[in-house]
Formats: sequence, C-alpha cells, structure tokens
Amino acid sequence: MTDRLYEEITYLAYHLHWPLDDLLDLEHHERRRFVAETGRLAG
Repeated sequence: MTDRLYEEITYLAYHLHWPLDDLLDLEHHERRRFVAETGRLAG
C-alpha cells in the first residue's frame, strides 16, 4: 500500500469505525469521496 492509501484508510477507520476489509474494498473514487465528506462533517 502507498503512504496515501494508509492515510486515507486510517482517517476513515478512525472516524467511521469501519473494518479494514470494508475500507480496502472501496474503489478509489468512493474512498476519496468518503474522505472528503467525513472531513467536511468532522470540520
């Protein structure tokens, strides 16, 4: 995994409490969207 992927997965796992397998199953565009929306909500 790349550093960027680790950052995104860690960010989503921390905020959403989703299992690693679910996060890794996301397509790139889906993962980026969840990162953006989570960031917006977390403010």
